[in-house]
Formats: sequence, C-alpha cells, structure tokens
Amino acid sequence: MKPILLIVSLISVTLFAQNKVPLSDVVNSSTSKEIKGESVRVVPHQQVLNTIQKDTLLSFLPKEENTVLNEVVVSAVSRKQIKTVPGGKLSFDPHKLSMVPNLTGTVDIIKLLQLTPGVQNSGEANGYLYVRGGDPGHNLMLYADAPVYGMAHLLGVFPFYNADPIHEIQFDKSSSNARFGGRLSSTVYVTPFREIPEEISIEGNVGLLASQLTLAFPISKKTGLFVSGRKTYIDKIIGPLLTPRKTNDNDVKGLNYGFSDGNLTFISDVSRTQRFVFDAFISGDELKMSDSNLGLDARLKWGNVVLTPSWKSILSEKVNMVNSVFFSRYENSLVMRQETVQMDISSYVEEFGFASKVNYTLWEVPFESGLQCAYYELQPQNIEIENIKSIATTGKSFTTRSSNYAAFAMAKPKLLETLSAEIGLRLNYYYAGAESKPNHYFQLEPRITLNYSPTTKDAFFATYTRQNQYLNLVTTSSVGIPTDFWVASGNGIPSQASNSFSGGYNRTFSKEYNASLDGFYRTMHNLIEYPYGVTQFNEISTLENDLLVGDGEAYGAEFMFKKERGKFKGWLSCTMSWSIRQFDEINEGRAFYSKYDRRHNLALVGTYDFNSKWSAGVTQIFSSGNRFTMPTTWYFINNNPVKEYGSFNNAVMPNYFRTDLSVNYWFVKTPKKESALSISVYNALNISNPVYIVFNVNVDAGGRSVSVSQEEKKLYGILPSLSWRFKF
Repeated sequence: MKPILLIVSLISVTLFAQNKVPLSDVVNSSTSKEIKGESVRVVPHQQVLNTIQKDTLLSFLPKEENTVLNEVVVSAVSRKQIKTVPGGKLSFDPHKLSMVPNLTGTVDIIKLLQLTPGVQNSGEANGYLYVRGGDPGHNLMLYADAPVYGMAHLLGVFPFYNADPIHEIQFDKSSSNARFGGRLSSTVYVTPFREIPEEISIEGNVGLLASQLTLAFPISKKTGLFVSGRKTYIDKIIGPLLTPRKTNDNDVKGLNYGFSDGNLTFISDVSRTQRFVFDAFISGDELKMSDSNLGLDARLKWGNVVLTPSWKSILSEKVNMVNSVFFSRYENSLVMRQETVQMDISSYVEEFGFASKVNYTLWEVPFESGLQCAYYELQPQNIEIENIKSIATTGKSFTTRSSNYAAFAMAKPKLLETLSAEIGLRLNYYYAGAESKPNHYFQLEPRITLNYSPTTKDAFFATYTRQNQYLNLVTTSSVGIPTDFWVASGNGIPSQASNSFSGGYNRTFSKEYNASLDGFYRTMHNLIEYPYGVTQFNEISTLENDLLVGDGEAYGAEFMFKKERGKFKGWLSCTMSWSIRQFDEINEGRAFYSKYDRRHNLALVGTYDFNSKWSAGVTQIFSSGNRFTMPTTWYFINNNPVKEYGSFNNAVMPNYFRTDLSVNYWFVKTPKKESALSISVYNALNISNPVYIVFNVNVDAGGRSVSVSQEEKKLYGILPSLSWRFKF
C-alpha cells in the first residue's frame, strides 16, 4: 500500500476534520474518511471519501446560510447598590437593597426613592413622592409602559410594590427623556423581570404583617412565566395603631384593614428577532370602620388594574422596535351609613393607549423616536345621598373624556471627545371634548442635557426641560387616606406647565467612593388647589368653581455621597430647598410656602456584612416639618371661641426624626437558594412624630379663665417586625 497525499483546497471557508484528520495528510488507500467543513453563516459541507488510489485535490464553493444570528449580550454583575447618572437620573435593582431596614422586612421602592436627594420625605401616614418642590400628582409612575394612578397603601406604611418580581427601577428627577410626558416633576419606571427562567424557582417573604410569594417557571426553552402574590393579615395589629389609646364611648371600635396585590409577567421568544411580553399588576385595599353606639358603618375601597402587552422586534443590527398597548384603571369609593343617612362618594380614572418606539443609529449617533396615543375617562367625586328628610335621593356626578397624541425624538450625539449631549423634542396634542368649553392644546416640549467630562473621574452636566400635564391629582387628605381624585384639563380647568433648569458636578474618587452636587430651579404654572375636604355638596358646587388655579416656583441644592464596595456600603443624601406658591384667592394674593416646603432633608443609609451569616442595616432620617396655618388670635363672641388666622402656611410642624434598624441572619445564601431571618425595628428610638396639630379651648369650672392648649396627634411609635425570607 503506497501512501497517497490528500490535499483539501479551501475557498472562503475554514474546514476541520471531525475524526482528527488534518487538512493535509497522508492516508491509507483502503481507508474511508469523512471530511466536514463549517464556518459562521455558511452551510456546513460534508463529504465521504472512499477508497483513494492516487493523490487527490478536493475543491468546493461554500454556500452562505440565510439566517440571522442572535445578538451577542455581554453581561456583568454590578456591585453598586444605586447607579447614578449625571442629570438627575439613577437606577437600582431592588434585590441588592434588601438589607435596608423596612417595617415588613421587604424592599420598599417608594421609601428608597425618598432616601435620595431632591425627594422629600413625606413624614408619617403618607406614601406619596414630593420631588423638587412639586405636588404628589406631578410624578409619572410607570409599570412596564403603563401609568399607575393609585400610588400608596393606607398611611404609607406598607410597600406599594412587591419588589420580588421587579428587575430594575429607573428614576429621573428632571424627566429629561422626551419619550415620557404628561407630568411636571419626575418619572419612575418599574421594569419587571425580562429573562426567561431556566428552571422552576420560588421566593417569598413571611412576616408578622404580610406575606408574599413569587413563582418563576419555564414553559419551554423560549417561554417563561412569573406569578407573584401578596396578602396582609394585620387587622389586629394595625387596628390598635389607628384607634386612640384612651377609649371612650365615642371612639371607633370596629376597625379592619387589609390589602392584596398580584403581578404576572409572561415572556415568549417567538423567533430570534421577535419577543412578546405581557405584564399585569392588580392591587386592592379595603378599610372598614363601624361603631354600634354611633350607628356608624363606613367602608373605603381603592385599587389598580394595569395591563401591558408588548412586542419587541430586532429589525437589524442597528434598529429595534417596541410596540405596546396598555390599560390602566384606578378607582376609590367611600360608603358611609349612619342611622337613616347614607352617602356614597366614588371616583375613577381610566386610560387606554398605544406606544411605539424605535431605537436606531445614524452616523454613529444613537436615536430614539416614537408615537404615543392615550384615551382618558375620568369620574371625579360621584356623590349620592339617600334617606335625608329634605332630600329623598339625590346625586352629583359627571364623566369627562379626553385624548392625547404625542410624537417624540431624541438623539445622543458626541460633540467633542469630552462633550456629549441628549437632545429631545416632544410634541403633544391634547383634546378635551367638553360640552360647553372644548379645549385643544398643541404644545412643544424641548429636553436638552449637556454632559462634560474633562477626566475619567469628573463630570459636569446642565439640563433644561419643559413639561405639560393634562391630568391633575386633587388631594383631599394629608394623612394617607386615599380619597384623592383625578380631574382632566378642559371645561375651565387649564393644563399645568413647568420649566426646569438643573446643573451639577459628579466626582468619582475611586471604585468605592462617589459624590455629586446638583442645583435646580423650576417654575410651575396653572397649579391647582382644592380648599375643601372630602366633598362639598350643594346645588351650585362644581369642580370648575371650586378648584383654585395659581403658580409656583422651587429651587434648591442636592448632595449625595456613596460608598459602593466593601463590607460597609451606603450613602448620605442632603437636600436644601424652597417651594413657593401664589394663588389670587389664597393669602390675599401674596406668595406663601407650599405645604411640603421642607427646608432640610437628610438621609443616611448604611449596610454592613459582618460575615457570610450576619448582616445589619440602618436608616437615619431628619427633615424639617411640614407647613400649616396656625391661628394668631383667639377671642370669644357669646362664649363661642373665634379664631383669627394670619398668613397662609405661617407655621411649621416639629422636625421629623426617625431611626430604623435591621439585623439579618442567613441560614443559606447562594445564587439559587436563600433562607434568612430578618428583625426590623421601625422608629427604633421611639420618637413620636406628630401627624397634625389641634388646638383645644379650655375653660375653668367657674368660667373665669380661658386657655388654649396645643395637642400633637401622633400615629405610632416604635414598631418591631420579624420576617423570614426564602428562595429555592
């Protein structure tokens, strides 16, 4: 047998021999060999060589495979608790902040945001966000592209979101992204999980006040599902906190409260370039009060329904598109019955819309543009009264419908090696089909951000944004009772507008330490105030007549220092700001400080890992008190006390001070399995922060002297909690 030389000629392709035959080799003439050739985006070539009698040269032309490769994703695990970006933006994964103390032993997204610069701590009994001098309704809360209108549970004690099924929170204090609109202050974007689970997993938390459970399981290799649920069982715990410690026959004795919510995310990769996602969020709260002595029976209910199906398409290496349809509804109802009188007050807001955005690159510049449309239906304060002697059955209600169409575009050019920009423009067309006064608004919103980085450690920024708001939140309670309602612009109610300027400096000292200093100034126009309580009912009462319209401005400075690595991690947040309002009908037209004008707001957050088993967390909060109007003079007419007031919001509540602690013991802590016991203490120093102040007139037994005393109404003191967290 003489050896025969086999030479394989390659044309635009690289071959390899599957059975270790090299590309050029000496083979036995009686040996049968199989040659295979493979390359990226080329149809594999296979050829069997039988008995070879002479030197042979093989040549073939490879055929290109007509397929689209999956995009290459390079990922890394960030050790940062909170990622800040110059321009008033930050983002965080809530799972990395689980050691921050909280009453329920779980992550509270809203309270975490309140611990950052520019966000006012709202105090006890309030779960709203107050950002850079704005009102609570000025923040756009988005859950997977759908707006969320009900933003708090009772008294703000419990986390509004179950953080277990949430992947990331993006927060923009200046709303500099032209994609988002409709609010004056900030944008909070909540992103649920977006990775298909590889295996079945269960995680949750069992506590004294509430429990939650999240299940993740793959339906196939390309389809997965996340389902979460949360439920409270706190009637016997929260009841004593809300009722006076000293009881008498006039106290409310029957008090029950509970809430539940659920999250669902369905993900399916239809193909290599097409993905379908469906997100849902549903919540419901109910508060019941009854007193047989007074013949009182009251029930307050409120809840959200949020649905968002979306479709993502990868059109090319540089172009991708996301189309979403969303539905959101928030409603609340208050039913009060006392003897022969029954009053029902209900409100709702409903939004149905479509959003489309395209990300692409032109001339090496990233662009983002899209279209949005939304249809609104609102019913503010539908009032029904029955069984009144003078009014058998009567009611007052009206429903408004409106729509908003928007187009936006944004570019991120790199102007110089050290200078970049984010330039955006949003175009809004709003129409309210009111019967008497139809309104049309055609408004432009420029958004401009400049970033200057002279070194890798230093960064400066300057931002200007213009925003308009067409749906307005009317607040009727300051102690976390959700009787607030939404009204639409139109029929005499103008749209709100804001111009915001901000600038700042960010310094990275090392991989561990980072600091930022920001300043802001903003003007606000056509703000609204509702000077009445839960309801005003008479024949001539209308929202158009009852709402007051005015202007405002806010300015301040913000500082943040972070330590992002090591056993000890945390941050210090400081804000000094002013918030001013001016209404012709209030304070004789003179400017006054807004209710939530808090001069100082400080927060210190720290977590420490002692070892693989033990960890601890602390949160220290200090802020100036809220504003309120105090009587300046008291006198009596026919033995009846009469109060005379000075300027509006002329007094300040006591400073707010709270310390929260937590200790965690980990039985198991791996990427796939967790088991931990958490002990949390809310308000560990037992400092009673008053919710509001009342004034009592005291007359002695002989009627010879009269005195006025001040009483601070407090909600609760120290609140310990125990919870068990698990994952497997």
